[in-house]
Amino acid sequence: MKKIIIIGGGIAGLSAGIYAQQAGFETEIYEKNSVVGGQCTGWNRKGYFIDNCVHWLTGTKEGTDLYKTWENVGVLGDDVTVLQPDAFYSVELDGETITLWKDLDRTEKELLALSPEDKKEIKKFIANVRMAESMKMPTEKAMDMMNIFEIMKFGLSMGDMGKVIKEYGRINVGELSERFKHPLLKAMIETFMAKEYLAYSLLVSYATFTSGNGGIPEGGSRVMALRMQQRFEDLGGKVYTNTGVSQINIDQLRSAAGIELADGRLVTGDYIICACDPDFTFQQLLNVSYMDKKLKAVYDDRKNNPVISSFHVAFGVDGMLEELTETLLFECESLEIGTQTTNRMSLKNYATYGPNIAPPGKTVIQSQFIQYEQDYDYWVNLAENKSEYEAKKMAIANEVLQRIEAKFPAYQGKIEILDTWTPMTYHRYCNAYHGAYMSFISTISSQTTMFSGNIKALDNVVLGSQWQMNPGGLPTAVIMGKFAVQRILKKDKRKR
Repeated sequence: MKKIIIIGGGIAGLSAGIYAQQAGFETEIYEKNSVVGGQCTGWNRKGYFIDNCVHWLTGTKEGTDLYKTWENVGVLGDDVTVLQPDAFYSVELDGETITLWKDLDRTEKELLALSPEDKKEIKKFIANVRMAESMKMPTEKAMDMMNIFEIMKFGLSMGDMGKVIKEYGRINVGELSERFKHPLLKAMIETFMAKEYLAYSLLVSYATFTSGNGGIPEGGSRVMALRMQQRFEDLGGKVYTNTGVSQINIDQLRSAAGIELADGRLVTGDYIICACDPDFTFQQLLNVSYMDKKLKAVYDDRKNNPVISSFHVAFGVDGMLEELTETLLFECESLEIGTQTTNRMSLKNYATYGPNIAPPGKTVIQSQFIQYEQDYDYWVNLAENKSEYEAKKMAIANEVLQRIEAKFPAYQGKIEILDTWTPMTYHRYCNAYHGAYMSFISTISSQTTMFSGNIKALDNVVLGSQWQMNPGGLPTAVIMGKFAVQRILKKDKRKR
């Protein structure tokens, strides 16, 4: 039985492990942290659970190809309750509030009532969200492994998605907001995600929600990852946590003999899947000379291929904060976070995630603020002095708390700070490039948005990472783990 070594126990690594076991390989996953899941994780503080990852999970609609993938890896199934909120998010400005509901008809009606003068753009937006519900990602085979007929069939399966890309694929979110006249509608468009994203990214995100394909598995991120670990181990796979990898050992010109662990031990195997950040793969495990030229060009061009991260604060609430049903974006007194200054903030209530989130009668809320690559540099420099770094995080957290209490005065004295984390946290915990928790942003000036998992100079090492397809995220990770095993099967001259 041939052996596959998987570096990284995140969603991509766990997915690769499951598909490798099902294909008859002996499989070992090496994870540097104490738990699997990578960035799909969470932690306990003061009796509360802080969920780091899942705001919605693409692929929760039964019968879809992606649902079948999640079901196969143990994330979804008859025994897993999927939560489906009524609202995607709400935006408040100057005393008025608008909500993007799961019910598109309701959303359209309320948007038109708010701003009849924006009727043309509202109608176009809603119509394109409906068409974007047909958006799919390849789940059976990687695009670079498809023949021309398979590519054509996949394209046709997405119905009118091409029309959405034609209309909203040449402008970014910031430019889309300028198409609307009403200030609240402008805010609705431009405050949910970074303004640099291609506009269709917002429509696809909302369409995933309205189609019922973007629910929340009960229990959230950590429970989801642990279900995958259980599935992998039930199939006979082995997971080694608290076991970092320092390098891949090359014994011949085109072959890797195995890996060297952080403690110096050597592990041999027939194949290696790098299910970790490619920057870590090619800067630490191998060297940059092995990186695909297209991928390297994207890393080298920081202006046109940006990444983002966030500054987060989690709070425990003595009460359920029913006034905040899901996610609210609202005006606030100006805040300085990293190099950014903002007078708007988001607040998400995790009460619907299940009973493990908080003690009875209480809930967790989180606020997050977009951070760019210059902010990552800010936090890296600040972290050189740990006491200053921690003091700055807490100072910002207290300022955020003051603004929440100003927004919800009835909860003054009932909200406590649980934890804060920064782009530096993602880098330290997951070796995340510039602290990014997803891949490169798809922008107007983006270059290649999809990358092969093959490493041309090595016959037995492949990539399996969310960074192989923009914009990354959980569905990309689970699929790229599966595709990594397909590449190995092809190298092994096997179909399955």
